[in-house]
Amino acid sequence: MVGGACSLQLQPRLLSSFVGNRFIHSTQPLNQLFGYNSGKNQVSMQLSRTFSGLADLFFNRRNLDVEPNRRRKRLRPGKVSPHRPVPDHIPRPPYVNSQKPIGIVSGPEVHDEKGIECMRVSGRLAAQVLEYAGTLVKPGITTDEIDKAVHQMIIDNGAYPSPLGYGGFPKSVCTSVNECICHGIPDSRALEDGDTINIDVTVYLNGYHGDTSATFFCGDVDDEARNLVKVTKDCLHKAISVCAPGMEYKKIGKTIQDHADRYNYGVVRQFVGHGIGRVFHADPVVLHYSNYPELYRSSILFLADSILCGIDKDHMLWGTFRMTYLYLSGNNDHGRMVLNQTFTIEPMLTIGSINPVMWDDNWTIVTEDGSLSAQFEHTILITRDGAEILTQC
Repeated sequence: MVGGACSLQLQPRLLSSFVGNRFIHSTQPLNQLFGYNSGKNQVSMQLSRTFSGLADLFFNRRNLDVEPNRRRKRLRPGKVSPHRPVPDHIPRPPYVNSQKPIGIVSGPEVHDEKGIECMRVSGRLAAQVLEYAGTLVKPGITTDEIDKAVHQMIIDNGAYPSPLGYGGFPKSVCTSVNECICHGIPDSRALEDGDTINIDVTVYLNGYHGDTSATFFCGDVDDEARNLVKVTKDCLHKAISVCAPGMEYKKIGKTIQDHADRYNYGVVRQFVGHGIGRVFHADPVVLHYSNYPELYRSSILFLADSILCGIDKDHMLWGTFRMTYLYLSGNNDHGRMVLNQTFTIEPMLTIGSINPVMWDDNWTIVTEDGSLSAQFEHTILITRDGAEILTQC
């Protein structure tokens, strides 16, 4: 990753909104996926997670049978096609072909006028791609076909699909169907009537990332799904409405949690919003839930997992203690928003359990009980008057 407008130092942290609380990136070696040598870090990350067993504990990974009274078939993986090429003339983000571990970069993304305009351009393209992707959603289309169309539109506009090659992610967009919370890998599974699908688009254009997502309906969707999607979208916009210079970040989580609680929906805690700009993931870590007093088993597992992984030893301890503090204290960070800062807000709500289960592809995250999940995301700019949504057409 490169430094942002405020001369960010490269300090990979131990939580990324895209990879979540994970350091094992892919069951396939990166040199098979992208034709380059990923170095020792990839191997050590995979082995430490596999032998420690902590990935399975943290994400409660196991094969769950269909529960009684379920109205939807359990989501199952399809076949993943080879990654799609990007023309050589299109600039790549620094993490592509890099051997460095990926994490959250220290310091917020604060921009000058030129940087703000670049963010508007990349955000607008991301929004246009997402809008186009939504028009493709219909029964019978595969998520791989959606990925193909998204990939082509992005490169036709001279941009790079940011997910492609990020920590070994093999596709250009995330497609999360029904109970998939996030990071679904496009594959051969065809969408069915009544499905919901979150499409998460990020583009890298002129050195800046624009990141957005929305949940779409496929065919005739029941009222339960429609209401979840509406409330999730409302949570996002209510959270954006409280953003302004000097506002504490934790206000975002309280706003989302309060609205979700009115409808008895769960708010997923393991995945966060993030600073964005010249880097894909930067400070701040934007939590989407309120501060609760209970402690989480995940804090201890995360601490042990981080130490076993040995990620980037120069910065491992700071990142480990920082993220353990977040898990132990809940959303109690007193950090404040600043003028001309850009970051994402991306709440994920569920009808049932908020506990995540990771598939064996080490990317796809689904709800523990198979209940529906929905997500919406925007990249915003903090202005004197509040917040400007950068990822809208």
